[in-house]
Amino acid sequence: MAHVSAAERRPQLIKAAIDFMTREGVAAGSTRAIAAELGVAQATVHYTFGTKEGLYRAVMDQLTQDLVAQVEQAAPTDGGFEETVGALAAALWRTVREQPASHQLLTELMMSALRSPALREALEVHYRGVIEVTARLITEAAERTGRPLAQPVDTIARFFLAGFDGLTMQRLSLPDEEAERTCLEAFVSAVVAMADGRLDLVPVPVPVS
Repeated sequence: MAHVSAAERRPQLIKAAIDFMTREGVAAGSTRAIAAELGVAQATVHYTFGTKEGLYRAVMDQLTQDLVAQVEQAAPTDGGFEETVGALAAALWRTVREQPASHQLLTELMMSALRSPALREALEVHYRGVIEVTARLITEAAERTGRPLAQPVDTIARFFLAGFDGLTMQRLSLPDEEAERTCLEAFVSAVVAMADGRLDLVPVPVPVS
């Protein structure tokens, strides 16, 4: 049998891990099970990624890169600020509607990473990367249209992602087409209002018993 280098085997194992964990869940994604999915020895997984956590990090990276690429391709190059924010939200939402399994798997991996010291750093890197991409797209839209931002761009990006994460979880848990459309439109309006300084950001005290 011809030798397959680690560089060639890596994307094959990532795809096998995504296929397997999409069907069976993250908890079932042992290196043995993923090796069996591709039909290779378990040692191949460890040789390529070092540990199961190394493979999980690679899966998180791949899923994120795929989603980000789709959003970047949809970003207008000549539209207004509101149009650009709306297009970014629409492109992201399209991935949720068309690829729910990818979002569910990524969510499961992130929740698992919260309890795994070996994956916690990967989770932080993931979020920093997504925030940076979102901030860059917002900055490019603002500069292209001459739109001053009333808040730091990282804050706007975090607000955008926080709202989108919530809408995604609702979609995965309890789909409602009409409510989702209304919430998405209101969400985009809130992001634009925040960028313009029209969103009241005065802290409201929250009593904690």
